[in-house]
This record gives sequence, structure tokens and C-alpha cells, in this order.
Amino acid sequence: MKPIHPQYESVTILCTGCSTSYETRSTSLKGYHVEICSACHPFFTGKQRLLDTAGRVERFRRKYAKPEAGAADAAGAEATTAPAENG
Repeated sequence: MKPIHPQYESVTILCTGCSTSYETRSTSLKGYHVEICSACHPFFTGKQRLLDTAGRVERFRRKYAKPEAGAADAAGAEATTAPAENG
């Protein structure tokens, strides 16, 4: 009779971010490489770390930055220089 269930073997998962390895079991006989794990993920560690690839974070911040305070001052100056009504 032909076996219908795959072999369940021990495999190693290696985090490339912090070089931590975990032993687990899987039907795949190859090891796994992950970029981030629970030992180095900001949600679990409480530390935020930005991986800036080719300046993308800085480009995003420049694109969606709030306007300068000078623009708000100019709008306020227009309101104060309006002629007052005499009456």
C-alpha cells in the first residue's frame, strides 16, 4: 500500500536579522530563512527600528511633510491686513 502522509522531519528556521535559529518540525525537508522574528520584531521588543532602503523613508517623509509654519503665518497676516469697516 502507498503511504499517503508525508514525512514529518525536524527543520531549522534561521532569522537573518538577528541570527537566531529555531528548531521545529515540518513536512518540508529544507531549512527556512526569515528576515524578522519574534526576537527582533519591534512589536515584541518595544524598540522601533527603521530599515531605510535607498532613502525611501526619507523620501516619504519629504513628500507627506506638513507645510512650513511660514505658510500659516502668511495666511494669518492676510486676515490682519484686511480693511476695517467704519460704521
